[in-house]
Amino acid sequence: MPPDNDDDDNDDAAQPAPEGVGPGRAATAGAVAAGAALAAGELAASLAAPLPGPVYAVANRVVDKAPGWFVELGKTVFGLADKPALIAGTTLIAVAIGAALGLASRRSPRNAQAGIAAFGLLGMGAVAADARGGWVGAVVVNAVAVAVGWAVLTVLHRRAFPSRETVSPTATGDDGEPRRPLHLRRAVLTGTPVNPAVTRRSFLTAAGVAGAGAVVAGAAAGQLRARSSARTARDAVTLVPGAGAREVAAAVADAESSSVAATPGISPLVTPNRDFYLIDTALLRPQVDPANWSLRITGMVDRELTFTYDDLLARATTVAPVTLSCVSNEVGGTLVGNAVWQGVPLVDLLDEAGVQPGATQVASRSVDGWTCGFPTEAAYDGRTALVAVGMNGEALPLDHGFPARLVVSGLYGYVSATKWLSEIELTTLEGFDGYWIPRGWSKLGPVKTQSRIDTPRRGADLTAGETAVAGVAWAPHTGIAKVEVQVDDGPWREATLGEALGPDAWLQWVLPWSATPGRHTLRVRATDASGATQTDVKAPPVPDGATGWHEVTVTVA
Repeated sequence: MPPDNDDDDNDDAAQPAPEGVGPGRAATAGAVAAGAALAAGELAASLAAPLPGPVYAVANRVVDKAPGWFVELGKTVFGLADKPALIAGTTLIAVAIGAALGLASRRSPRNAQAGIAAFGLLGMGAVAADARGGWVGAVVVNAVAVAVGWAVLTVLHRRAFPSRETVSPTATGDDGEPRRPLHLRRAVLTGTPVNPAVTRRSFLTAAGVAGAGAVVAGAAAGQLRARSSARTARDAVTLVPGAGAREVAAAVADAESSSVAATPGISPLVTPNRDFYLIDTALLRPQVDPANWSLRITGMVDRELTFTYDDLLARATTVAPVTLSCVSNEVGGTLVGNAVWQGVPLVDLLDEAGVQPGATQVASRSVDGWTCGFPTEAAYDGRTALVAVGMNGEALPLDHGFPARLVVSGLYGYVSATKWLSEIELTTLEGFDGYWIPRGWSKLGPVKTQSRIDTPRRGADLTAGETAVAGVAWAPHTGIAKVEVQVDDGPWREATLGEALGPDAWLQWVLPWSATPGRHTLRVRATDASGATQTDVKAPPVPDGATGWHEVTVTVA
């Protein structure tokens, strides 16, 4: 008579083990199925670019909802690799959950299939909520992901069926499960023992094929995004030199031919596009085809306006060197760069729209939903403020905001430098908070006067004798009047300044130093054109920019 339950030890010993997938194979099946589903979703989304896939959409929601301390922790731990780390972490968590679902589905794939479907719904909601998403694309992309995940799990679950000494005919079909692999069906019909090596090989082969397919699909998704219509359109753009372009080019050439600029190790006066710092919240940088793009000016204006990319190109006659700095830049850090920008003066567009009284803030939005805002007066006080379409003589690079972005001198990027610009809205300071303001950053973001030692580097080993101490200093919209260097606790000595491109751009400086043997600390400070010298008080970037003097310690042989 059959036992009443499976809990009796003696009965377990007397009866064949209950059918079910072994824990190792079950976890592997769930993990591979989850990875395949994610890769399929990303591939489907890349075919519908600029639609974000489930991984990027979920990670974007994490970024949007994360508290400020979490974001800062990510920057501290991973630095500029924080976004790749978030993508990798999101993927690993999903695969780990897939493995857990696989373990919960040892006797039947149904539990894991239900879990994959639940994650499909989560991904669907994340894609639909994305500024570049939408419900139609979300449904299609995640339906593909779920279908692939289900199929991979089902196939692996069949091949993971454990070996037994004898397989009886009742082992298949009676429980309604899908038919098992051929080698198991043959064993059922013949009543012969199952070869464990055949079962293991069948499972590992299927898992390997599925895993390799997921890797290929993920790589293909990346390649498809890289070959977007935006890149093709951007490569076809030829900027017409604007007013003052010849004068700016001559000024740059003169400055770069000076003895200060020739100092080995000093930062170039104009930062090449490939070296210009990249900081933004975009996990998947937007790929914007200008043929389908426009810029809207809305809000507290007399008339709402819409400009196409060709409209802006035709009006992009202003060329100006401007230094941009990230508020997260530490003292002596590299999240700062100087470029020659070309674009349309923001004030021209605002005047055409007619700014209404009481509109105290210029808010802006990116195509990916990122926002920022700065006081309206900053557009009218004479500083360089552009809707830029060009950078260092060529169309904006994709990573730097193609087709258009904002460039505002003297303001940190988190309040002004919207890339992939889609809308400018006139509003009030009280009525709108940009992306970073609720996360603990200051409402206003004027760039603080800073200076940096580029050479010698921190920890350098030098030879006694004449050595050049050199670097850059910036106070955008105000300009630099003086740079001083201190060796150890000695007197401050004034450095020689390089040619200035104007108050909006950084300038280079150099000081000859007769290095003596020993360990020395070098410090630098700058004084801006208003007469204010940068403070020695050390403060972190949060909430409105770092302060303090940059210093390096070197050893002289």
